[in-house]
Amino acid sequence: MSEAYKAAGVDIDAGNRAVDLMKSAVRATFTPNVLADVGSFGGLFALTDLPADPVLVASTDGVGTKVKLAADLGRWRSIGHDLVNHCVNDILVQNARPLFFLDYIASSKLHPEAVAETVTGIAEACRAAGCALIGGETAEMPGVYEEGAFDLAGTIVGLVGRADLLPNLPAMEAGDALIGLASNGPHTNGFSLIRKLVAGRDLDATLADGRTLADALLAPHRCYRADVDAIQQAGFAIKGMAHITGGGLMENVPRMLPPELSARIVLRSWQTPPVFETLVGWGGVGVEESHRVFNMGIGLVLVMPSAAAEPILDLLPDAIVIGRLVERIDGGDAVQLIV
Repeated sequence: MSEAYKAAGVDIDAGNRAVDLMKSAVRATFTPNVLADVGSFGGLFALTDLPADPVLVASTDGVGTKVKLAADLGRWRSIGHDLVNHCVNDILVQNARPLFFLDYIASSKLHPEAVAETVTGIAEACRAAGCALIGGETAEMPGVYEEGAFDLAGTIVGLVGRADLLPNLPAMEAGDALIGLASNGPHTNGFSLIRKLVAGRDLDATLADGRTLADALLAPHRCYRADVDAIQQAGFAIKGMAHITGGGLMENVPRMLPPELSARIVLRSWQTPPVFETLVGWGGVGVEESHRVFNMGIGLVLVMPSAAAEPILDLLPDAIVIGRLVERIDGGDAVQLIV
């Protein structure tokens, strides 16, 4: 039967080999809370040391068409980091810390080494974020995916006490500082446009910061857990956070704001990284659109009391004050970009 299935385009042995290659990396993420080994029908995670009034926070995401560029260049491990870090940041902005993660990998034809390399990247990022990788799925689907196509998605579940949930809308007020934490590239957004803009170009070309174009584009999505932990452990109360993903500053910052306040962001407060200047120049992309398609160098935005701004800049070397909250006039924009 396996030969007939293989002739139909699905290689069971290749799937088993992929699992064997990734087992040690997956097990390295296990904590005492993990109660089932690799290969179980369902992942088991014991809930211990719960906060008062615990809330589970869950999110599912992928890496978009960045996976196509990574596949073309054979850089599998970095997209594993992309997947986990994106998901960690998405629940982090609600002040949740990750408990466990599950992944999904699908392709037209399984290449065990590529799958194992990707899952190794996922496992490395999970370990760094304090997150157990407790399960996943590897699917070979000829006829559904084009030849050579590869897709990647993940689900994360985290935990926070209800009293600590963010954003804290009642605490926000005009004058609060907007603190930006730097991105290290496009992260996982804008790649449908990026792939169009770089088609036929030399990906080994060197940018003004010394990185090659390929390295700048495929730099793994940055995880901000350690930065947020440092701020809170230093005693500073974060009022809100926005992860700058698809939609950029224009669409993600409003997601953490009350209706009576706007974010006034001064674009000249940080230096746009060369990779974005290059892409925007090639595409002739306008200011507002560029801040909707790309993160433009800012990966996380925090709302902080104005008095906390300077101490946080001392605490985190790449933190930048990028603006402040202002009263929102009826019908006004939630985000005001000041060039």
